[in-house]
Amino acid sequence: MLQTEEILVERYQLQRVLGKSAIRQTWLAQDLTNQEQVVVKLLTANDQLQWYDIQLFEREAKVLRQLNHLRIPQYYDDFVLERDVIYFALVQEYIAAKSIKELLASGKIFSETEVREIAIAVLKILIYLHKLNPPVLHRDIKPSNLLLDESTNKNRIYLVDFGAVQDRVAAEGATFTVVGTYGYAPLEQFGGRATPASDLYALGATLINLATGISPADLPQFDSRMQFSHLVEFNPGLIKWLQQMTEPNLEYRFGKATEALEALEINELAINNHNHKKKNNNNHKKK
Repeated sequence: MLQTEEILVERYQLQRVLGKSAIRQTWLAQDLTNQEQVVVKLLTANDQLQWYDIQLFEREAKVLRQLNHLRIPQYYDDFVLERDVIYFALVQEYIAAKSIKELLASGKIFSETEVREIAIAVLKILIYLHKLNPPVLHRDIKPSNLLLDESTNKNRIYLVDFGAVQDRVAAEGATFTVVGTYGYAPLEQFGGRATPASDLYALGATLINLATGISPADLPQFDSRMQFSHLVEFNPGLIKWLQQMTEPNLEYRFGKATEALEALEINELAINNHNHKKKNNNNHKKK
């Protein structure tokens, strides 16, 4: 285990651990060259390391190098570190914001307006990722991988942790490393066949988590569909939209982030028009 204050490659001074497991460490560090805080992700080459761990780590670095989006932490550097063991290192922009998982753990339940705002923000990120050539699939959207920056009047959402990313489309008969988080990943992803719609399912499951405060894995199910509508007092159109986002059958789910965003905006416009007419009717009655 590396130590606080240790300096890596004469540049990155470790400050505190952000997360760790048997083979992974994530540190907040100070870049001594630019005098700014960064995130250093380390993969440890020990006896628990599997070949696919290295493959996913290398793919994450490769994909992050090509991404350029304000709501995705920027790639800075990667290197191999030799100590008592070998570490593969990746350096990224540090976002000073809490994860939505932390906010949920503190007891926060998100309002309909907040759920809509987060949905729109993440869909716009997914539109960018899925339109790249080849498309980039995140494959692990969940509350811990969404950061909410509440430091300004307008909350900002960031999509982080591209450790499960896929940057190729599966050829007929081919499969890729199975990744994802139970409750958030759709069935086809556990079959090794992720598509853009798989990210939409994960986003839908995450939004349901925000609305109910209950993990998708703990929600009752009927016919493989999450049963949540009785737990929230949302607009029926939004409930239907969330149900379509989390359809277990790919044929009935939104196929593209652009389709999902358009449907959400149409629903929001219908609500605004209804409220406007209601307000006008009330004003006429008063007269």
